[in-house]
Amino acid sequence: MGDKIIVARECYEQLLVHLQRFSPISREGLEQLIPYLEIRRFDKKKKLVNQGEMEDYLNIVIKGLVRKYIPSSIRGEVTLQLATEGHFIQSEISFHHRLPSEVVIQTLEPTVLVSVKFDRMQDAMDKVPEAEALGRAIIMQMFIKKDSRYFEQLNTSTRQRFIEYMNTHPEMLQRVPQKVLASYLNIKPETFSRLKHLLYIKR
Repeated sequence: MGDKIIVARECYEQLLVHLQRFSPISREGLEQLIPYLEIRRFDKKKKLVNQGEMEDYLNIVIKGLVRKYIPSSIRGEVTLQLATEGHFIQSEISFHHRLPSEVVIQTLEPTVLVSVKFDRMQDAMDKVPEAEALGRAIIMQMFIKKDSRYFEQLNTSTRQRFIEYMNTHPEMLQRVPQKVLASYLNIKPETFSRLKHLLYIKR
């Protein structure tokens, strides 16, 4: 029991650091939020939400890697998000509008999440003074990030997009299967392989 308390405390310490990137939440504010939160642990390749299921959780990755994708009969699996430590992930439309999910959310590594259920989040926003401001800041940043990625894909060449991503996320080549990474960057697998080869030659 003592070990579980220590592990939980470490999770919440990391959570505080991640949340303070979005909003100046205090330690006392986080302490008030903890009763509404859950620590969830998953093995690699575990589907957290499947198409047609309801998304009940807003999640932040404490350790591990999670992807969001759409299965497509034409393009295969289209990866929409790769969430590493400190990133939020959920099926947004399903969670906020209480509709069946159109996306799949799956772990790519053994993963630890801190999550809040939809009804518990509503309760926390009513009762915890810092929760509403934090929620607004998180949603705003998620929309900004999504738009930034969309415009980046429109305004950069395939080669430039690959190089910029590899320069800022070099560890992802080891953490993410090449096919998944190519899909996320909207690059054909054969083009991705060629660009990766050129990257190694330059090094």
